[in-house]
Amino acid sequence: MSILDEIKKPINEELEAFKPYFEKNMKSESRKLNLVVNYALRTKGKQLRPIIVFLCAKLTGKVSDATFTAASLIELLHTATLVHDDVVDESFYRRGLFSIFALYKAKIAVLLGDFFLAKGLLMSLENNGFDLLKIVSEAVKEMSEGELDQLEHARRMDITEESYYEVIRKKTATLIAACAATGAQSSGANTDIVQKMKVFGTKIGLAFQIKDDLFDYQKTGSIGKPKYNDIQERKLTLPVIYALENDKDGKKRTIKKIFRKKQKSKYDIAAIVDFVVKNGGVDYSIKKMEQFKSEALALLDDFPDSEAKNALTKLADYIINRNK
Repeated sequence: MSILDEIKKPINEELEAFKPYFEKNMKSESRKLNLVVNYALRTKGKQLRPIIVFLCAKLTGKVSDATFTAASLIELLHTATLVHDDVVDESFYRRGLFSIFALYKAKIAVLLGDFFLAKGLLMSLENNGFDLLKIVSEAVKEMSEGELDQLEHARRMDITEESYYEVIRKKTATLIAACAATGAQSSGANTDIVQKMKVFGTKIGLAFQIKDDLFDYQKTGSIGKPKYNDIQERKLTLPVIYALENDKDGKKRTIKKIFRKKQKSKYDIAAIVDFVVKNGGVDYSIKKMEQFKSEALALLDDFPDSEAKNALTKLADYIINRNK
């Protein structure tokens, strides 16, 4: 049994019921739209976000109809942002398959993302999920702000470590925080518990993004050679931010100049990676990632032992040890 199977074990029944529930709610009167939606559903990933929703509901109370609405809202939002991101980045692949943008071009991809967002709004209204909608709407706002802030920092090359944490909190951690908070909200938990789970999700989300940012600077067993996407896109992530602030050899200006290039050669990338590793960027990032994970798990201490609590602990370990 894989680690992901172990994590899902307490909610296998709920996840099995969620799949047809979600697909049923994705139906459209447009034949063309149904065709595109079906392809988008086939390319879904590990569904970590619905897993977090259901586990947090089970940790704080009981899974209810509202939990299915919450998980659907999160999946709709997440899928919409991925489709829109592929248009913005002009990305032709998503999880090893052609993206919606590659197959159907920008107009249909944007409309599909809009359709998912509209479906989420309707589903929450039809199920009186106003509290859930408020949590998710706040996440949408912050995700947009985070992406714009990151673009501005990349243009100006001026991001600090504290600014970096705020960017990744908004663009990544806020959605995982919404998973945990809506899961608790759907179980009938009180305001304090919902807030505690939101902080838990934020901490897990920060660790998740730092792990993603490390992939440009570490070789892993299943991925092998990194793709250096962040380096090519001039994204100043934690490993390089720390290395620039702790430059031991006076190469900071040179590395920044290389980073500003729109197209980088393999020698440029090798120089950046070597600089980051030598100046402790990777080691420091791993330390911070593990710190956020520990802070997240500390928030679970007040909950009684249960299968859901054990699964969330394993999920935290999985997030920082995954290879992709």
